Amino acid sequence: MSDPCWEQCVSCLQNELPSQQFNTWIRPLRVEESSTLLLRLIAPNRFVQDWVNDKYRTRIEEIISNSDAGPKSLEIAVAQRARAGFEVVRNAKVAPAVPVPDPLPSTGRDESSFQPPKGNTSADYSGHSDLGFQSPHRRQSPFSESQERFTQPLEMSRFGSGRPSNERSNEGAIGGSTESSADRERIPLQGVVEDLFKPTKNSNDFVEPRSTDPLLEIESRPIIETVSPRDIQDFGSQLTSRVKKKDVEGGIQHKHNLNTTFIFDNFVVGKSNQLGLAAASQVAENPGGAYNPLFIYGGVGLGKTHLMHAVGNALVQRKPGARVVYLHSERFVADMVKALQLNAISDFKRFYRSVDALLIDDIQFFAGKERSQEEFFHTFNALLEGGQQIILTCDKYPKEINGLEERLKSRFGWGLTVAIEPPELETRVAILKRKAESSRMPLPDDAAFFIAQRIRSNVRELEGALKRVIANAQFTQRSISVELVREALKDLLALQDRLVSIDNIQRVVAEYYKIKVSDLHSKRRSRSVARPRQVAMYLAKDLTHHSLPEIGDAFGGRDHTTVLHACRKIRDLQESDADIREDVKNLLRTLTT
Repeated sequence: MSDPCWEQCVSCLQNELPSQQFNTWIRPLRVEESSTLLLRLIAPNRFVQDWVNDKYRTRIEEIISNSDAGPKSLEIAVAQRARAGFEVVRNAKVAPAVPVPDPLPSTGRDESSFQPPKGNTSADYSGHSDLGFQSPHRRQSPFSESQERFTQPLEMSRFGSGRPSNERSNEGAIGGSTESSADRERIPLQGVVEDLFKPTKNSNDFVEPRSTDPLLEIESRPIIETVSPRDIQDFGSQLTSRVKKKDVEGGIQHKHNLNTTFIFDNFVVGKSNQLGLAAASQVAENPGGAYNPLFIYGGVGLGKTHLMHAVGNALVQRKPGARVVYLHSERFVADMVKALQLNAISDFKRFYRSVDALLIDDIQFFAGKERSQEEFFHTFNALLEGGQQIILTCDKYPKEINGLEERLKSRFGWGLTVAIEPPELETRVAILKRKAESSRMPLPDDAAFFIAQRIRSNVRELEGALKRVIANAQFTQRSISVELVREALKDLLALQDRLVSIDNIQRVVAEYYKIKVSDLHSKRRSRSVARPRQVAMYLAKDLTHHSLPEIGDAFGGRDHTTVLHACRKIRDLQESDADIREDVKNLLRTLTT
């Protein structure tokens, strides 16, 4: 439903907000009802509804009140299908268990033509995705038995559903099986991966008895507790040696390689990463159902891997038997190459597709590797169809990855894409204080602010600088002070001073705005030159130790009051102008990296 008032509001917000924020929060909103007194918007899910109400509602109401349609009351609701889904899941957690009869055997007919029984079908939202997009694979999944399934005390997705590890069901993001015990036939694994499961007496037939107790069904079958990069390396090595070594009878027990120090409790949150933390927390609470896949992107050392490990640790803590695979994308490529060399690609596929959650770091390394992209594409689809959680990280927005197939980029957008920005000053100080506290070394506020003001690029360099300061303090048996920080970081600060000079700032700003450096020195006052000149003055004041008169001299002999006015102007514009805020952020990242 189109509405001129909302279209005018969308146009204003698109000009005011960064494109990533606009596409994530404003574009999914739809008009359900519009009258002279009311504008009713529909959000695709409750998370978007809460975020828009908290962050953007005031601005939307201001635009509506000033529009040609006049003042209206604003209401933001959740899409009916999403609301039904939340109610089903809420009821599922508290409803008593009732026996569920086995479904009828498959008739061999086309499942896509299956019509669910009439009645209350509010639980059927297999085609719904959290941001309003629909997966063509999940869209065809019949959910005729959904109400019976949700009357059992099962968790959403594979975490607590008691599904077999290799089960490929026609279900959406919510767990539960639609197959009978006769349908759940396992093909024995050839080679080393057959050790991951315990074979029956008939090696050509893997049939599991249906259990009336989901928990007993989980414990009665062989499982892989957690798979890690080290375990994947073991997988590749065993493909070569064909050595079969069982840690326990019935299956190999994998020790996870998740970094247990990376948890949600010690993740320092700020404006730059609060969206990423919120999305990761939702995934940890509802794996396979909320934001699948979750795509986190941002520069190096900003906390993407921390969030990924935090989700994995939360899943393992919640269900110790969860099959969580964390690995770098290069490890995936290396194992696929090894499997191809030894003609064991089927084992490779079974190994990766029998997990509950797949966490892959630095997905940009798939660029240009066509065979790896092909295999990952099919693995991605298989996991998504089975309701298994996928989390990916990258150093750039997925659409900007050169050498990556368009069909992969498109699938990455099925879930939620969030950005992690460089931390602002207050967050950097909080990170330093938290790290110093964990090292049991008092860090005065003035020393913390001094380090945070000089180290801006990423959290990794910030922590490295703090470690040097702490080591220096321990070796010299002195307490940390600004003077000690200067001594411990003198080479780093000297290098930074050489790199971040007024001349370098002018060159970077001129290249960014596509003007000449001489324009910054000139007397020209056109907007296309005056604004970049003010930005360059602001950065010179913020990143160097030069006085206002010295900065004015470097910009064509201008007075110090001109520099002061430029600094105040850019500081104010960052609060009201999204483009200026984005420009300053990009220039800071370029100059301090």
